[in-house]
Amino acid sequence: MDEPSPEHQRPDGVDDSTVAAVGKVTEALETIERARGHLYEFHQLIGSGDAALSEGVAALRECGQGELADTIEREVVGRNVIRGRWTFQIVEDFDDGYWSCFREHERRARELLEGRRHVFEAEMKERERSTDQRGLPLRGHEATPD
Repeated sequence: MDEPSPEHQRPDGVDDSTVAAVGKVTEALETIERARGHLYEFHQLIGSGDAALSEGVAALRECGQGELADTIEREVVGRNVIRGRWTFQIVEDFDDGYWSCFREHERRARELLEGRRHVFEAEMKERERSTDQRGLPLRGHEATPD
């Protein structure tokens, strides 16, 4: 039988509105996960920019611009991005606070579906799969990879 795997099937007794609500909470978490990726990208870009600036300061010194190099080094190289914080501290606070809290509450919402993930999407996939005249899924429209 070509049907979704049990971990993607709606538990008995769960209504459409609950599946949709949990799906929306999970969708929100997925957006936060993307934001987290951008935060890590920001962290790495700032670090790369600071390292490149150090190279630029060294190049300024080599071409006789020691006073300007000293000023830039003193004022910018290694500077806090936000008062008292480098980006690693921002990332750690985000992960330990908002992100961890959000993930825990999304997990709690999924308890309404016995912890199952992506039930809403699995049901959408079932509605959108193409079949032949006999009702069998067309190639590339199978329920699972098995």
